[in-house]
Amino acid sequence: MTTNTLPIIDLRRWNEGSLGERVAVAFEVDQALRTFGFLLLSGHGVAPELTSAARAGGRGFFALPTDVKAAYTTTVGGFGWIPPGAEANSYASGQASPPDLKETFASRLPAGEVATWNTKQARMPWPVELPKLEATVSTYLRTMQKLALTLLEVFGCALGMDETALTRFASPPSASMNINHYPSLRVTGAPAPGQFRIGPHTDFGVVTLLDRQPGYGGLQIRLLDGTWVDAPYVPGAYTINIGDLLARWTGDRWRSTPHRVLPPSEAGADEDLCSLVYFFSANPLAMIETLPVGGPKSYAPILAHEDIKSRLELIDVA
Repeated sequence: MTTNTLPIIDLRRWNEGSLGERVAVAFEVDQALRTFGFLLLSGHGVAPELTSAARAGGRGFFALPTDVKAAYTTTVGGFGWIPPGAEANSYASGQASPPDLKETFASRLPAGEVATWNTKQARMPWPVELPKLEATVSTYLRTMQKLALTLLEVFGCALGMDETALTRFASPPSASMNINHYPSLRVTGAPAPGQFRIGPHTDFGVVTLLDRQPGYGGLQIRLLDGTWVDAPYVPGAYTINIGDLLARWTGDRWRSTPHRVLPPSEAGADEDLCSLVYFFSANPLAMIETLPVGGPKSYAPILAHEDIKSRLELIDVA
């Protein structure tokens, strides 16, 4: 099944299908990531009640008074509250812009389940004001990690390799989630020229799993011809895109595609959105070398965390 741009991959065809069906899924994934760098994922088995609970938990945090949230303030790349005005994603792509119109609660699982690579990632401060938030979000994070590893198995086969070709570099992975809150136009006021909810950028790691809410100020992706188009929304489907590290790993066989979140619109002045953005990458100390998969480029080997760290530093404008 396809939308006007992105193909929809039903993961049940991989998990429950015949060998021929799995080969077909791998082929479709390869085509999607070569053409768009994005796809939609259905049949993933994530309970909608879990997703709703994680989003509600994030909204509960954002509803706290500013002085309470301030106790959990962190900077980009850290964990806790990243307040409005602290981040401008377009800088990672070399474009100056006003700060993004959002606030973020950044979270991760304990060390051992995921790997960390700098002092900003040493501690996960769960708010004492919301005693159920840690359990809810941690359950969601573990579910996403399992799903991301399944996707890496599919990706390995889509590259003409085996199911462990990528997963063996993710033990344990580097992984985290941003719960992004995009306040309404009535809260933010009119955007400044060139200001977005999230400015144009590419993601930094291996793969991103996004559960989003549709809206006037929603997600757009840039096609190969440079055209920006609205990313289609299918209820219950995850929006999946690869990051710079996986594009580099494949020698640019697959695209790390620029995308952005539009500013709030007069057409939906009360529109208030909340997205769950799960980022999954290789172990920080994994040496990433260009795979022999027919990509047009060959890159020098790099530790997985090196490129990600430099990009995070660019977008931190607090």
